[in-house]
Amino acid sequence: MLLDFLYPPRCPVCDKPALPGEGICGACKNKLHFVAQPSCMKCGKPLAGEREEYCMDCRRKKRAFLQGKALWIYEEGIRESIYRFKYRDRREYAGVYASELAVRYGGWIKRQGIQAIVPVPLHKKRKRKRGYNQAELLAKELGRLLEIPVDTGLLVRVRDTKPQKTLNDIERKNNLKEAFKTTQNIVQLNYILVVDDIYTTGSTLDAAAKALTDAGAKGVYTCCISIGSDS
Repeated sequence: MLLDFLYPPRCPVCDKPALPGEGICGACKNKLHFVAQPSCMKCGKPLAGEREEYCMDCRRKKRAFLQGKALWIYEEGIRESIYRFKYRDRREYAGVYASELAVRYGGWIKRQGIQAIVPVPLHKKRKRKRGYNQAELLAKELGRLLEIPVDTGLLVRVRDTKPQKTLNDIERKNNLKEAFKTTQNIVQLNYILVVDDIYTTGSTLDAAAKALTDAGAKGVYTCCISIGSDS
């Protein structure tokens, strides 16, 4: 209680002090839009038409992961929140994000028989510069809440790739070729949940899932804080 008084928790949307245990403050809850139905049956991206089953990207590409989910649509509010989480040392946001994921998708995660949660890794140079991996913080909080083991060392980023947001679709795919490798020759896990902060085209999660399935994982699922709309 004393720590909460001296260092009050902050709402991850407006970054203003929030009540202990409140998470996202009441004024900001209406600013965020949860991903709702209809959504892509593969990646979880919201769809414009109710008769559609898959987004444009998933209709064109074969995914290495089985299915994905995301909390919020990537738009104003959550965009600035994730930026502070990644680049402004707002590590405490991870607990709020994970709590929302656990409430919304905890049951779905458990039904998939997930044996381990794996964060999308940063290259060691980028992690050293930033000081932390935001996906790793999220994975640890989610694993704690759902009582699922978190393996932060199973998947490594062996290439310091360019930021995906600066590339087009083809460049994104080529940028991530053989970017990830497993630290085990044979992965002794059937089902793995890979977590990241943002889902755009899915190239990063595809590359991570492929590395895990190539090493023996039976199936990979994904979870993200936010996701773009279908285009």
